[in-house]
Amino acid sequence: MFEQSFKNIDNLMRKDKGLSTEIDYVEQTSWLLFLKYLEDLEKNKSLEAQLNGQTYTPILDKEYTWSEWAYPQDNDGNLDNDKALTGEDLNDFVRNKLFPYLKSFKQRAESANTLEYKIGEIFNEITNKFQSGYILRQVIDIIQTMRFQTSEEKHELSALYEDKIQNMGNSGRNGGEYYTPRPLIRTIIKAIKPKIGDRIYDGALGSAGFLVEAFDYLKHSKADLSVDDMKILQEKTLFGKEAKPIPYIIGTMNMILHGVEAPHILHTNTLSENIMQIKDKYDIILANPPFGASEDIASVEQNFPIRSSETAYLFLQHFIKSLKAGGRAGIVIKNTFLSNGDAKEVRRELLDSCNLYAILDLPAKVFTAGVKTVVLFFKKGEPTKKIWYYQLNLDRNLGKTNPLNENDLADFLVQFNGFKDSENSWSVNLSDVDTETLDLSVKNPNKKDETVYREPKEILAEIEQLDKEGARIIEKIRELV
Repeated sequence: MFEQSFKNIDNLMRKDKGLSTEIDYVEQTSWLLFLKYLEDLEKNKSLEAQLNGQTYTPILDKEYTWSEWAYPQDNDGNLDNDKALTGEDLNDFVRNKLFPYLKSFKQRAESANTLEYKIGEIFNEITNKFQSGYILRQVIDIIQTMRFQTSEEKHELSALYEDKIQNMGNSGRNGGEYYTPRPLIRTIIKAIKPKIGDRIYDGALGSAGFLVEAFDYLKHSKADLSVDDMKILQEKTLFGKEAKPIPYIIGTMNMILHGVEAPHILHTNTLSENIMQIKDKYDIILANPPFGASEDIASVEQNFPIRSSETAYLFLQHFIKSLKAGGRAGIVIKNTFLSNGDAKEVRRELLDSCNLYAILDLPAKVFTAGVKTVVLFFKKGEPTKKIWYYQLNLDRNLGKTNPLNENDLADFLVQFNGFKDSENSWSVNLSDVDTETLDLSVKNPNKKDETVYREPKEILAEIEQLDKEGARIIEKIRELV
């Protein structure tokens, strides 16, 4: 039902001159979906209050509710064309009244953990990019048909929204930095095995893939979660930080669609925090920090004892410091981290303060940018003595039309339980690693050298034969001349 609606929305957006990329489509769909969600949430809370004999005070003033400005209805439940804004009138209201009103919630909210604060954060960071109020009207009419009432509806919407995020990640440009393939995320979570009560953190949130998959995993971790379990899962389990405005709203909306009512996501630059002053500690950290020097390095390097122009190395220091003693992490990082000289001291810190117990080596094209990556699995509070490696070898080339799937990673999980040796897995004692370079490169000792080497006699015989053939050809040419 919703799939065609999303397609129709994208088709309309392609006609608007203010929208040009998949990122624009997801961003603009997100704020509209958010306000429609807010309308349905308010109705549900009001109904619950009535059933309990209580009074519910709405978050939004009536003038700014979805049913007032976006889709006023007549007595038959149809769009009231006499009241509905469209064209320039609609755009003018959205830009000059609605957005300024919603922005003000950030200052009015009691704390950063409230839905009011999230509203203010979101609308302080985005703009209405629709140039045509007529196209905006048509998109609103489609979104009006989307409901957030039942768990089935929420599940379908969240799945389709994930598809949109994936399309954004596959679209090139900078969309890929917000998206980590979900089969990889789910596999990392299955390997880490979080449980209800664990505090889970992603300081490089992107589209919140790690947190929504952790939420779904924990939601199904027991046959029947208690009310207390659900309260812990909703309020005390998932935490994230994101610096950029577009992934901030996309990540927030993604978590909401998956059922997290008021996501604990801070809109802040994780690397701007001095790691010596970190107080919040987490049981589990799951993340795919951005690659490259996308930061103003000069402004954040002083926050880290080991300075680097590679932001992923700074993030890794942050994650190590943010783990509780006994806490576990699954971190995606470029494979060059394992051998790069610039990362040597970060490797030393990781090996000394944590047990780097496993490394998953991934093939190129798991990510659309084609960057070779590994996943580091480590536990805080004990030094590394032995590392188990798994090299994912596939019999096909990965790409947009042939992406990584969970079956590809099934053998990894089988071997991971018990750190077994196989054709693709092996262990290395840290005592066998060069103490000077700390090179942890993936070198599979079980991989057979498939190069066929010929005997010298065979090669010499072939050279002799070729010489004879060459001589005959030259002789024939001379006869012709």
